[in-house]
Amino acid sequence: MAGHSGVDISPKTTPGGAAPASVFAGCLMIIGTALCFSCTDATAKWLGSAGGVDPMQTLGARYVGSFLITLLLLNPRRVRPRFLTKKPGLQILRSLSLVASTACSYHALRALALTDMTTITFASPLIIPLMAIPFLGEKIGPRRVTAILVGFAGVLLVTRPGFHAMPWQAVLPVVGAILNAFYSIATRKLAASDPPETTMLYTSLAGSLISLPFMLSAWRAPGSLLTWALLGAMGLLGAMAHWLLIQAHKRAPATTLAPFTYIQLLGAVAIAYPVFHEIPDLWTLAGGMVIIASGLYVLYRERVRGPGRDERSSLTTPA
Repeated sequence: MAGHSGVDISPKTTPGGAAPASVFAGCLMIIGTALCFSCTDATAKWLGSAGGVDPMQTLGARYVGSFLITLLLLNPRRVRPRFLTKKPGLQILRSLSLVASTACSYHALRALALTDMTTITFASPLIIPLMAIPFLGEKIGPRRVTAILVGFAGVLLVTRPGFHAMPWQAVLPVVGAILNAFYSIATRKLAASDPPETTMLYTSLAGSLISLPFMLSAWRAPGSLLTWALLGAMGLLGAMAHWLLIQAHKRAPATTLAPFTYIQLLGAVAIAYPVFHEIPDLWTLAGGMVIIASGLYVLYRERVRGPGRDERSSLTTPA
């Protein structure tokens, strides 16, 4: 809008319609999201190994804590209207897929290196175009199909089935990536009918209701104040990550934000060595580079193919 002086003080916008300052803020927020997810996974791994906490107990702590923090973030007087959704069934299925994906990751972290698990999980953006065919009626061309196949070859580089003693838990991040892809597809569909705050509230509430019985059945009192503190941090990190994710997509197109999500891999590498004394081998690094390159190419083809699409509706960060 113009100021009283008659000088136009409205922010100059990018071709996508978002102000540069808004896009920059969105990029910072998506980087914060990725780092929060790295910290969440690292905390879950420590709790499951050094802390001796059952993965289902960790899962419950994350989602119950996230729900309570989400209620605090939202205006309590406006919580009830946030539950009004046009697609309750899809909201529940989306939340269920996310909780199941998280459970796969937490169980895998007891046996896999943090960098291995994170790298395999990033196959999720490669699976999304395949799921978009039956669920969204989209078509994919030979270039994207080739990029997806190359990306899956990157997953094989990390796992190297038949060539070394990779534990059976390596299958779990693959299952988690598939579930996370469905979660992203469901998010796209819900973006057209429900505000993001409603989706976030359903995610934390459904996650709490689903994971709470498992948490109670596996409950064992933590043996140290550090373990108690890290269980509490799970809810805080999870809520913060999803809140930053939503805020980032309000400020910038998904195709602008998506490349920054791979910072989660760097975060995992940065945490793995000092905390767990893990150094990713050359196969993991090579596989990660192949997965990232393939994912970015699929993203590029997505942008070229559909310049008119609402790019803010795709939340593809592995959660």
